Amino acid sequence: MEVAAKRTAIALLLALAVASAYLCGGADGRHHHHTPKHTKHNSAAHPPSQAPGPSSSRRHPQAPGPASSRRHASPPHAQPVSPPAPPPSYPTPGGDGPAPAPETGVYDVVKDFGAVGDGVTDDTDAIKTAWDTACQDDGESVVLARAGYTFLVHTTVFTGPCHGRVTIQVRYVDGRRLWRKCGVLGVSMRYANGGVGWVCVQLDGTIVAPSDPDKWPANSKRNWLVFYQAHGTTLRGAGLIDGKGQKWWDLPCKPHKGGGSSTTHGGSCDSPVALRFFTSNNVTVQGLKVQNSPEFHFRFDSCRGVLVRGLSISSPQLSPNTDGIHVENTQDVLITDTAVSNGDDCVSIGAGTLNVHIENVTCSLGHGISIGSLGKQGTRACVANVTVRNAVMRHSDNGVRIKTWQGGSGSVSSVAFENVRMDAVRNPIIIDQYYCLTKSCENSTAAVLVSGVSYAGIRGTYDVRSPAIHFGCSDAVPCTNITLADVELLPASGQTVDEPFCWNVYGNATTPTVPPVACLMDGSPGNWADKSSLKCY
Repeated sequence: MEVAAKRTAIALLLALAVASAYLCGGADGRHHHHTPKHTKHNSAAHPPSQAPGPSSSRRHPQAPGPASSRRHASPPHAQPVSPPAPPPSYPTPGGDGPAPAPETGVYDVVKDFGAVGDGVTDDTDAIKTAWDTACQDDGESVVLARAGYTFLVHTTVFTGPCHGRVTIQVRYVDGRRLWRKCGVLGVSMRYANGGVGWVCVQLDGTIVAPSDPDKWPANSKRNWLVFYQAHGTTLRGAGLIDGKGQKWWDLPCKPHKGGGSSTTHGGSCDSPVALRFFTSNNVTVQGLKVQNSPEFHFRFDSCRGVLVRGLSISSPQLSPNTDGIHVENTQDVLITDTAVSNGDDCVSIGAGTLNVHIENVTCSLGHGISIGSLGKQGTRACVANVTVRNAVMRHSDNGVRIKTWQGGSGSVSSVAFENVRMDAVRNPIIIDQYYCLTKSCENSTAAVLVSGVSYAGIRGTYDVRSPAIHFGCSDAVPCTNITLADVELLPASGQTVDEPFCWNVYGNATTPTVPPVACLMDGSPGNWADKSSLKCY
């Protein structure tokens, strides 16, 4: 009976899909004009005014024990690695089939809500009111911010879940083309509250932040644009989001402050994250250019189902804490076809993160792709099932890195770095379990367990100021099951190869590597049975 019921349900769903496609074939979108009198949508709980802000990762401490200074002659090139397996399949919005009939209500932020779009006038209320109004619409809605305008937007929160389907569009297109452009054809996303719908934000113009830190509210300096419980949101387009971060980076409290033009600001040195998605499921960000965020460019907190594709993220090399994409307490993430050039981590993976796939990403000038930092102030941190594949690191301080503080707990497990190209990278492969930002960190026997990490097809050149491979693992909780295959890292200058540095690390090289990794210990530590309970998953 249960099987028959399931078959009947599937048949009904297919019939509904066919009927919907037939009925939606030729309807045109409608354009609603509204007066500025609208009721804001404030039914959902408000997000916290202060988001957690991880510290900068400027320091590269050494693990205990002297690093060897022996060098090896460069051997011939190793054989090329086999093509990687295809990435996992993630449900993503979009399709190339016929567009549904949108019955779209268009909310024009300029014509209907009074936005000016000159880059000087504050357009926050106009855009926020347009969002709130569209969010209450039971049909498919578009928030339209026309091309050719630059919208100055102060810190604000776009709150969901929405009643229907909402689009923020920065140039007008007809309804059928709009929904094809926003990639929601024939795909439904299930909200956490049980509703089904889409929210699409299409940005082809420019959004800028206030450039002066003094113009920001004292209690709202940690976030700029927040999407809160915005389930099913798609943020995409060819537009620009500019965080105007220079004056923030110049603050005296910053690790790399600027010239004498800076003014002293009392209290903490909080700086806003440009775009934060908080407790939002089924999120897509695609095609945008984001630059000069005061701190992180993107942050995904407590989300499930995240697709990031085709982004260009940039900030100066000396801009502090300007991570490109940070994920934390989030699972099921795909980051692909994206370029990041910045002053900190290209992609950073924080505690509570599970199932992350990073592919075809280019990282320049910053700190590479990092898992961590984890375990600060004795906290428990769990990260598992992370794959980095077909990536490029250019002139960065690190390539692929795992960094943990002493005194923490939890684990990092099931991590694969595959087919990563290094171009004059200072620390191409690094595990650092003695991460510390000051000289006052105390030693501890507690540590985050690092186990089951593989490196395959890691090739290119490294900056000779540091060894190509650095495994600095905890005295009490050693790294285990670390494997290397088809690794070839040659000095960017000179003719000799630095010997890897290993400290309390167990694993093996399954093929010859350059440099040879003879410092890995075989098997597992004698007290491994006692430590295996530290593993989270």
